[in-house]
Amino acid sequence: MSRTFADKVIEFHKNLHYPPDDVPEEFQVLNPFIENPETIEVMERFYRKYYSDSNMRRLILGINPGRHGAGTTGVPFTDTKRLESICGIKMHTAHTHEISSVFVYDMIAEYGGAEKFYRDFYINSPFPLAIIRPAKNGKWVNANYYDHPALFEKLKDFMLETLKKYINKGIDTREVIVLGKKNADFIKKLNEKTALFEIITTLEHPRYIQQYRSKEKQMFIDKYLMALRKKK
Repeated sequence: MSRTFADKVIEFHKNLHYPPDDVPEEFQVLNPFIENPETIEVMERFYRKYYSDSNMRRLILGINPGRHGAGTTGVPFTDTKRLESICGIKMHTAHTHEISSVFVYDMIAEYGGAEKFYRDFYINSPFPLAIIRPAKNGKWVNANYYDHPALFEKLKDFMLETLKKYINKGIDTREVIVLGKKNADFIKKLNEKTALFEIITTLEHPRYIQQYRSKEKQMFIDKYLMALRKKK
């Protein structure tokens, strides 16, 4: 019996490991699949619900998970609020709100709903685990894989192997949709060496839209929909 897209994604996350301290000193990697057993459970329920088929999908790449989105739920751009209210999967050990998740699920609603969207697309990040760094007030805050040249150099081989693993799940490589202009610059660098994708399409990152351009939110949703509905 052939393995489904869900089987492959679940296996990937259950075996996902990156040494938490194998990064420059000021950064740290968080792995929710090790730190919270319920993350594995809700992640598996999500992918069984939406990906139990062998359909080819298009890939959307974020940057790396935030602590309150996939860094908690194991599902990209999905906080616990939308995991429960939209996807019908309740998480008991955590309660999170993540502003990128708000935009993504508003866009998904206009696309036709979660079932239709996830039948067509797979979302993840080139570095699929949360990265944090200490702020001036002593608290830990989200960091991006490209925040420091030494961090990117440390992670880039792992990221390349991760992208190849996504493709092997059943990804249409004619186009990848990348969220965030700086993110796209780094994906282009990786793609120059490996030619994994034919076309790289860049869209504004949901966090940027929600934080700085919220009054124009509908314009950005329309821009997303135009890119996502474009026929190859």
